[in-house]
Amino acid sequence: MTIDRRSFLIASSSALVLGNGKLLPSAIGQPTELPESPHIERNVEATDITVYTTADKTNLRISATDKLTFKRMGQPLETQICVFVDPSKKAQTILGIGGALTDASAETFAKLSPAKQQELLDAYFDASKGIGYTLGRTNIHSCDFSSSSYTYVDEGDKALKSFSVAHDEQFRIPFIKRALASAGGKLTLFASPWSPPAFMKTNNDMLHGGKLKPEFAQAWANYYTKFIKAYEREGIPIWGISVQNEPMATQTWESCIYSAEDERDFLKNFLGPTMKREGLGDRKIIAWDHNRDLIYQRVSTILADPKAAQYVWGIGYHWYEPWSGGDMMFDNVRLVRENFPSKPLIFTEGTVDTFKPDDIHNWRLGEYYGRSMINDFNDGCVGWTDWNVLLDEKGGPNHVGNFCFAPVHADTRTGELTYTNSYHYIGHFSKFVRPGARRIACAPSRSALLSTAFVNPDGKVSVVVMNKGDAKLTYHLWVDGNAAEVSSLPHSIQTLVF
Repeated sequence: MTIDRRSFLIASSSALVLGNGKLLPSAIGQPTELPESPHIERNVEATDITVYTTADKTNLRISATDKLTFKRMGQPLETQICVFVDPSKKAQTILGIGGALTDASAETFAKLSPAKQQELLDAYFDASKGIGYTLGRTNIHSCDFSSSSYTYVDEGDKALKSFSVAHDEQFRIPFIKRALASAGGKLTLFASPWSPPAFMKTNNDMLHGGKLKPEFAQAWANYYTKFIKAYEREGIPIWGISVQNEPMATQTWESCIYSAEDERDFLKNFLGPTMKREGLGDRKIIAWDHNRDLIYQRVSTILADPKAAQYVWGIGYHWYEPWSGGDMMFDNVRLVRENFPSKPLIFTEGTVDTFKPDDIHNWRLGEYYGRSMINDFNDGCVGWTDWNVLLDEKGGPNHVGNFCFAPVHADTRTGELTYTNSYHYIGHFSKFVRPGARRIACAPSRSALLSTAFVNPDGKVSVVVMNKGDAKLTYHLWVDGNAAEVSSLPHSIQTLVF
């Protein structure tokens, strides 16, 4: 995570989705090559639509609320609000949507009763009972959302002879295994390091920034491969890794600084070749893994070097650039997509921090997710990964007191779970936009609405629409001259399925 003292401007949202998809088969329990979604060649006139709604100041939470039917409309008037959808114009293929399975999440999960543990697993990873997460992130040894700092080797062990993930066998590995099982084995999991061990760094400290010492570059590259192989021996397939979490942030927790040139050179001279040499060349490597503000400079520097670029699968990014007092910089992501279209974009972390118990039901939490997810998908991202899937009643555990919100909080004193509206907002995407979906053209006719749309592998269409105002709106979902009139409650998100 980035600096925990931020004040974000939040936009309200509502969403519209048309259709469930199906999980995809996978050779190692995760989607690798995703099938093309079919071209829709059907007349939607008279097609029935089921509406699901989550709305502020109501009890509606992904609730079935209406049945609608497309009817012939033709040319809309300027006075008629519309969301125009064109399924014939397709963009990126979706990898998945999910969250991070951190030490904090695993430790909190372990304190729940068996019944509550199963409830949480169903809520996140079962597409019919819950919201069907298909993408996950985890940490390579400790991060801020661990109860303490730790590594997998003894201090000073450059040869990594002492390497062991035994620490993770108590909480995190069992938690990830159960999440995998609940997801039917279809969970695309990537891992990120927050810092090399202290002895490998210029400041001799896992915390407070510092840099990787040049003489430990090969040992650190070896560390990634040992982690992947150790987790896969435990039955947890690792789809990919990022080079470094937030490589430009000096934090009070685990952190390490890489300039763009540092990351480029480590990638091309050590990490990339080592992954290939160790038989892990098919695993994906994600560059950057930090905020949207500096993303273009980082990407253009790394990808200008063909030797480095050959090892980069895609570009990861976070949403914390408003730490400086501004707003989210979505256009920077679009610029990267336009200029480097061969490298997928993946949102790798976001949370609405800082944790305040009195704000746990504040509607801005979910709306922040809705706004970002719509813009990020429209800007070309193929996957969207929330931060911790579960935290306790304090917004932790966190060994530096950097407490944050999660979509679900557990009160470890009572054993009860609290689902924030963030959970439901994310669910309006993850439940209805499945791996292999293709984004399709979608445009609202009023700035009060934000929208994005997808066609799933089974041919069903999902459209997400945000109502940013305080007023109830009526708009027409318009597809090829056919339309259905939709009523959008203030501060709501809807899913329409046909």
